[in-house]
Amino acid sequence: MTEKTISRAVITRLPRYYRYLGELLENDIERISSKELSERMNVTASQIRQDFNNFGGFGQQGYGYNVEYLYHEIGKILGLTKIHNAVIIGAGNVGRAIANYQDFEKRGFHFAAIFDNNPDMIGRRIAGCIVMSTDVMEEYFMNNDVEIVALTVPKSSAPAVAAKVVSWGVKAIWNFAPTDLSLPGDVLVENVHLAESLMRLSYKIKEKDM
Repeated sequence: MTEKTISRAVITRLPRYYRYLGELLENDIERISSKELSERMNVTASQIRQDFNNFGGFGQQGYGYNVEYLYHEIGKILGLTKIHNAVIIGAGNVGRAIANYQDFEKRGFHFAAIFDNNPDMIGRRIAGCIVMSTDVMEEYFMNNDVEIVALTVPKSSAPAVAAKVVSWGVKAIWNFAPTDLSLPGDVLVENVHLAESLMRLSYKIKEKDM
């Protein structure tokens, strides 16, 4: 079965499996059953088996799952076996947080450059990168292989900046700006709208208190 036939819900759960399996490896746990994994993750054992069966199963009856093998296989499915070259546009609080988060590098996401249009930020060093002016972005993109752009600019400028990087060949945008981007269909966009996430939490609190 090809990955295109896998439901979005299953793909959405894979990074969580990957994270838990990584924690098991750090604790020197070599194998685990679907029941034990379900107790840790608060996902039913049946759901875990169904999810993994989409990719061939991975388990062995009476043995469970080899943690290291499963961790690496899910990493392959998620495309984590290669280095993804990325840049950050916007050196504000969110941009700096992304640059300083070391686990991204461990997962194969290499943030090679940071851009901003604020003169007070240009020239500063953040996580080993010197913040560059947005005036030199086009030259950088033309001379470097950039696969992913983390867009952490204000809502008002996000559409124009996104359109520019797409015109320079970028096909994947991690969008933190609180706006929906209208881009060509072959451009992948993963939206991280923090305020919407907080509002969903507020809804859950309200429902719990009713």
